[in-house]
Amino acid sequence: MKRLLLWTVLCLVLPGVVQAQSDPVTDKTDRTFFPHDTLWGYGQFDLAPPHNEIDPNLCAGNAKDYGGKNAPCNLFARYMLSGYVEARPFGKGQFRRFMVFYQPAVLFGKTVPQALYTWSFDAIGIEQGWGVGAYLGRGMEFRFTQHFLFDRWGARDHNLGTADLGNNGPWGRYNAIGVRKYFGTRRW
Repeated sequence: MKRLLLWTVLCLVLPGVVQAQSDPVTDKTDRTFFPHDTLWGYGQFDLAPPHNEIDPNLCAGNAKDYGGKNAPCNLFARYMLSGYVEARPFGKGQFRRFMVFYQPAVLFGKTVPQALYTWSFDAIGIEQGWGVGAYLGRGMEFRFTQHFLFDRWGARDHNLGTADLGNNGPWGRYNAIGVRKYFGTRRW
């Protein structure tokens, strides 16, 4: 198993390293620290229509069986505010390929599937992850990501009855090591 892992890493990383040797090491027009394009990212607002709520896996799908429209576990979201921020703090040298990223998702709403559909903007909580990475060349990046448990906010920050599944969220807490491949060109 260790030998297979070693060969996989070598096959994925070596092409990027070879490509990196042929790229120019410095760009004379940019600063060494915090170049003009240090930050990149996006923000996004999502609205889920009735009968199609965002389920962060905090309440059981049958929450209506534990109180109907008055069920205490009503952590199904109508709105989601999410984003991605990437910082590449070095403009010259070998470290120019290094990056740090942060990816939050904030959920709002008060809904119980098949029992209560509201347009409430009550805050549910935040799901977040961060990581570091390095550009390998030829559209490939090496990434280390840490994903945290779901943080509940306000009056919903305690056990909400029998249907409450805890704060593990959709995936729970995890760390991952991965390789991302970009392809194509975006048209603006």
